Amino acid sequence: MGAKAHNSPSLIGRQARALALAAGFTEAGLVAFPYANEERDAGRFAAWVREGRAGTMRYLERRTEDGQLARERVAAPFPWARSALVCFASYVYPEAPLSTKTPEPRSGWIARYAWSGRANAKGERRPSDYHKVLLKRLRAVEARLHEEFGAFESRAYVDTGPVVERSLAVAAGLGWAGKNTCLIHPQLGSWGFLAVLLMSLDVSEPASQRASELASSRVRKFASSRVGEFAGSAGAAGAERSRAPERNSFEIPDRCGTCRRCIEACPTRALDVPYQMDATRCIAYLTIEHKGPIAEELMPGIGRQVFGCDICQDVCPWNQKALRGGPISIDPELQPRPELINPKLEWLASLDEKSFEQMFNGSPVRRAGFRGLQRNVAIAMGNSGLVQFVPRLEEWAAGGNEGLRAAARWALGRLRK
Repeated sequence: MGAKAHNSPSLIGRQARALALAAGFTEAGLVAFPYANEERDAGRFAAWVREGRAGTMRYLERRTEDGQLARERVAAPFPWARSALVCFASYVYPEAPLSTKTPEPRSGWIARYAWSGRANAKGERRPSDYHKVLLKRLRAVEARLHEEFGAFESRAYVDTGPVVERSLAVAAGLGWAGKNTCLIHPQLGSWGFLAVLLMSLDVSEPASQRASELASSRVRKFASSRVGEFAGSAGAAGAERSRAPERNSFEIPDRCGTCRRCIEACPTRALDVPYQMDATRCIAYLTIEHKGPIAEELMPGIGRQVFGCDICQDVCPWNQKALRGGPISIDPELQPRPELINPKLEWLASLDEKSFEQMFNGSPVRRAGFRGLQRNVAIAMGNSGLVQFVPRLEEWAAGGNEGLRAAARWALGRLRK
């Protein structure tokens, strides 16, 4: 599509949000470029990459032709972008257990965002990939905007584009970046997907009425009622509060306060510095993105996590508030598949490559790969303390790829002590 005309109409925040909600998103906000804290966010991302905290995720290091990190700021790969609609899709499941409350040694844990499924025409529940589900909705919003404004440049992304979605979501008034580095929405918590529509449209009203409501006295009242855990009043958070992100008039204030639950709960110490994630120690990174052997010193902390990790979110008081916040409508296209909640390790270990594909084709779990999931299951077995897993581990230790062999041998050594 060509660039927008010079005198094209401007987008209004309320209008864009209404289209997003009509398409099935839980919440949405609009941000105009450049936004107030863009330089700050660009510097933080560049420093995070420079310090090696991205691990082997080389795609985060991709640069433009002039040498800029593509994800530093939207203008690097998309100089035509004037605005972004940031959409939030909740995956809060009130009836589902927390990973921190179900220490069943015979079971593994799959991160709740990857439980998603939907019923097919026969009523069978099949995997659903949030990338595809949300991209379809974003395309619907994009189409409506083109009907309204005509030709303009646009790009739609769900975890696939050279953008830092969380920074844009904060700028759009959808929440703040917590000490666990997740976007925290004051009513929905951090259990949510982000989808971004970049546009060459100008914005006449970037701050939506909803964003103002979220920063209202209702949020301040909740925060101030938990002094010691939250910064309900000025100065309550002490030294750590000073590290919180700056904010402009469209951003919701940081409400993490003095709370350190996520930092203290992380078993691999990936959150050694508040508001910074060391991906090389993060269980989600290790069990999904990282390929090959995992460092032995990190294996005990991985526990029973076989795909991703929910620990820093499960202990967050804002997510507890979201669960207690009243009736929550579960997205029909992202409903949890019961068989993926606390799945038995023996069942996961019994899958061959064909059955793995049948079970997880179209699911986020497929990103770990068959061998990656086996490696993760071996580590969970080693952390279970159950000698019943020894025969399976012996089989894996004698064959398989390097990552699986290393994990199985470590697990056998742990169980035979």
